[in-house]
Amino acid sequence: MDISALSESYPIASIFVKGFALILVAIIASWIFRALLVAVLPGEGAKVMRTAPLTAAFGIMIILLYAIAGIFAPWIAPYSESEVISSAFAPADENMWLGADQLGRDLYSRVIFGARNSVGIALIATSLAFFIGAMTGLIAATKGGWIDQAMARSADVIMSIPSLIFSLLLLSIFGTSMIVLILIIAVIYAPRVFRLTRAVAGDVVVMDYIEAARLRGEGLWYLIRKEILPNSKAPLIAEFGLEFCFVFLLIAGLSFLGLGIQPPTADWGSMVRENATLISFGEVTPLIPAAAISLLTVAVNFVVDWMLYRSSGLKE
Repeated sequence: MDISALSESYPIASIFVKGFALILVAIIASWIFRALLVAVLPGEGAKVMRTAPLTAAFGIMIILLYAIAGIFAPWIAPYSESEVISSAFAPADENMWLGADQLGRDLYSRVIFGARNSVGIALIATSLAFFIGAMTGLIAATKGGWIDQAMARSADVIMSIPSLIFSLLLLSIFGTSMIVLILIIAVIYAPRVFRLTRAVAGDVVVMDYIEAARLRGEGLWYLIRKEILPNSKAPLIAEFGLEFCFVFLLIAGLSFLGLGIQPPTADWGSMVRENATLISFGEVTPLIPAAAISLLTVAVNFVVDWMLYRSSGLKE
C-alpha cells in the first residue's frame, strides 16, 4: 500500500505520521545547525552553543531563516508583492509554487515579502516600545517619589484597557498609516516594559554601590548608564523577546481585522483573511501565513526560555 492509499484509508494515522516526520526533521536540522554554530563561532560562543538545548538551536535557526527571507525578499521572491500575474485563486504550478490569491498575485512571493513587512514593523514597534518603557522605568526607579508614582499610575491606566480594543479604538480615530500603527503599538506596550524595568531597577538602586555613587555626586544619567542598566540587562533582553511576540501577534490580529498593515503591502495576517474562502474548498493555502506566524512565535519563545534559563544562574 502506497502513501496516498494509506492517507485515504487512515486519514488520522496519516496526520500523525506526517507530524512525527516533521518533528524528526526539525530535530535533525536543529542538531546539525547547532553543530555548525559550534564549529563556526569563536571560543566563548562555541562553548555556549555546545550546551544549548535543541529547542534553542531550533529557535535561532528559524529566526535566522526569517531574517534572511526579510532582508533578501526582493531577490528570493520571483515576483513583487503587488504584481498580478494570473487569475484569482489559480492553482499552484511551476511558476507559482503556492498558487495565486484572490487578485491573482503570487502567494509564495507575498509570503516572502510578508516576512519583511510583518516582522520588520513588529521589530520597529517593539524597539520603540522597549526604549520608551525602559527609559521611563529606569528614571522612575532612580528618582522615586512623586515622579515614580505618577509614571506608575499612568502605566496602570493604559494597561487596564485590553490591548486589542485599545488599538482598534485608536486606529479608528487616528487612521491606519504605518507610522500611526507603530506609535500606537509602542504606547500600548511601553507600560509593560516600564513595570518590569521599574521592578528590576528598584532592586538595584538600593545597593550600596548606588549609594556610594550618589555620595560621589554622580548624576541621574551616570547612575542609569554605568550602574543600574548593566546590572539589569539579562531580564530586559528576555523581556524584549516576549514583547516582540505580543506585538507581532497584535499586528497580525489587527491586519486580519483590516486595521493593521494595509494593502497592497503583503502581511501574513491580512493574507489569512483574504484567502480564508479557500478553506471551504479543502485548500491549505490560508494556513501557510498562519503557520509562519505561529512558527516565528514559537521560535522566539524557545530562545527567550533559554536566555532566561541562562540568566537565572541554573545553567550547567
